[in-house]
Amino acid sequence: MKISIIGVGLIGGSIALKLKQKGIVDFIYGIDNNNEHLNEALNLKIIDAKVDLEYGIKNSDLVILAIPVDAARKLLPSVLDLISEHQTVMDAGSTKAGIVNAVKSHPKRSRFVAFHPMWGTENSGPKSAIPDSFSGKAGVICNKEESDKDALNLVEKIVEALDMHLIYMNAEDHDVHTAYISHISHITSYALANTVLEKEREEETIFQLASSGFSSTVRLAKSHPEMWVPIFKQNKENVLDVLNEHIFQLKKFKAALEKENFEYLEELILNANKIRGILDKK
Repeated sequence: MKISIIGVGLIGGSIALKLKQKGIVDFIYGIDNNNEHLNEALNLKIIDAKVDLEYGIKNSDLVILAIPVDAARKLLPSVLDLISEHQTVMDAGSTKAGIVNAVKSHPKRSRFVAFHPMWGTENSGPKSAIPDSFSGKAGVICNKEESDKDALNLVEKIVEALDMHLIYMNAEDHDVHTAYISHISHITSYALANTVLEKEREEETIFQLASSGFSSTVRLAKSHPEMWVPIFKQNKENVLDVLNEHIFQLKKFKAALEKENFEYLEELILNANKIRGILDKK
């Protein structure tokens, strides 16, 4: 099987490495606006050739869009214009409703499968690609009933090769849940980093005193805006909903401290501890 990956960075590169490792692809074309990334991907043997969009699409059995969600939303209709009825297109975007809606009336909509691998790091580029990164993580396919059976089966085969466990959702539900468990985490991390940078002007002090707890909490603040601004934009209403709730929860902690109501503060912490029971099931 020959595939084209549009966007040979962290996600696209990791997918390519894993599929090569599993031996289910014979040749991988790389397509990217960043020629430096393409050269890196070639040198790292993530891809086998760098090509232009039209050549890659027309010579592939499967096309994977692993680019920021706003770019994917704009490009996907053009990609579908170029494929035959026997080719399949999938994406790897962190929001799904906008992408699905962008092609809902496209005559080749059924050749597209909306997919989100629930994994990522604060790093970017081909050098950050990790072949086993998806193992044990959730792979979400959205609106599967809108895809042809053979296209869906192929993407399911890809998800299985990535060693992910499959979850099926509609796009709107997906975007609500990812706002709760992923997107708010990034906003919180960015905000915490900005808070510390504003209040603690001595960079050396931050470096010397930063504990593992602080480092892990602000790790996501290293994530690049070119990826996350489009995600927040595409999922604005859901992100605002959970952000309002987060601000409300912060105000509870603030009020408890201001009023020296330490019993209530303990209640808030004990309630938060319930998350351990959910996460420890993994």
